[in-house]
Amino acid sequence: MKIRVVLIAALLFSLAVAANSQTPAAPTTHLKVGDAAPDFELTDTTGNKVKLSDLKGKKNVVLAFYVLAFTGG
Repeated sequence: MKIRVVLIAALLFSLAVAANSQTPAAPTTHLKVGDAAPDFELTDTTGNKVKLSDLKGKKNVVLAFYVLAFTGG
């Protein structure tokens, strides 16, 4: 039983180390807090292209990022 616990702990530790070593570096940006967002285009949940500039003055915009969500990775 003790060997099983040690093996599981070692496996979890090695997985944590491997996951940490594969973390990509954060991208650099010239933007600062309070700057206006640059115009960009993304696909919405229904597959339509939406530009940020199309929404200016019409709606509030909230961007939510779910890292690795729905990627199977």
